[in-house]
Amino acid sequence: MKIGIVTGASSGMGALITRKLDGEGLDELWLIARRKERLEELASQLNTKTKIMPLDLTDRASFDTIAAELKSSKTQIGYLVNAAGFGEFGECGVTPLEPELQMIDLNVKATVSMCSICVPYMAKNSHIVNLGSASVFNPLPYFNIYASTKSFIRHYSRALYYELKPKDIWVTVFCPGWVKTEFFDHTRLDRAPRSPKKYTPMLDAQATIDYAMKGIKKNKPIVVYNTFTKFQHLLSKVLPSSVLIRLWMGMLKENK
Repeated sequence: MKIGIVTGASSGMGALITRKLDGEGLDELWLIARRKERLEELASQLNTKTKIMPLDLTDRASFDTIAAELKSSKTQIGYLVNAAGFGEFGECGVTPLEPELQMIDLNVKATVSMCSICVPYMAKNSHIVNLGSASVFNPLPYFNIYASTKSFIRHYSRALYYELKPKDIWVTVFCPGWVKTEFFDHTRLDRAPRSPKKYTPMLDAQATIDYAMKGIKKNKPIVVYNTFTKFQHLLSKVLPSSVLIRLWMGMLKENK
C-alpha cells in the first residue's frame, strides 16, 4: 500500500497540498494535526482513503504513535509533507519563552523527527516536501525565531537531498513568500514592537501549491515561488546579511 503523510493537514498549506495529493493515485492519506474535527471535515471531501491522526507534534510521544502505526502497517510512503508549523513576531525578553520553544519544536524538531521515522518506509521515486519560507534567506529581527527555524529547514533539506538522492528519494524545500492562509490568524503582533508595514505581495494559496507541485515532481531540491521571493533569494547570494537586515528593518513599522 502506497501512502502519503501530511503534517499540519487541518488548514492552510497543509490542507491544500493534501487536496493536491488526493489526485496522485495514492492508496491512503494519513492526515496529522491537532484538530480532529478539521481533519474529519477535510477527509470527508477527499476521494482517497484516509487515516486521521489527531496528534500534537510538539509532544514527542506523538512520534512514537506514528512510528508504531508505520511498523504495524504494510505501507510504502510515496509522499511525506512536513507542513506543520507556526510563526510569531516578537522581541527577545518580551515574548514569553514557551511560544518560542513551541516554534522550535514544531517547525524544526517535528520535521526532523518525521523524516527520521519515515525514510525507512520510502522507496524509489518517493518525495519528502519540507515547507520553508521566504524568511529562510536572511536573519529577520522581530521575526527571529520563525526565520531561524525556517533557515534550519532550508539547510537541513538541501543536505538531506544529497543524502537520499542515491536511493532515489527526493527532498524538496518549498519557499514561498506571504501566502493568504490562516497563518496570519495565529500570528500575534501585540508582543512585537515592530512588524511589516504591508504583507506584499500576498500570494494566492492555490496558485502557490500548484507551482510547488510542478517543482516537486521535477525532483527539485528547492522551489522558490514568485518573482519577489526569487529576487530575495538572489539578493541573499550577493549582499551581506547586514545589508539585508537593514532592508528588512526599513520594511517594518512600529506598533503602538
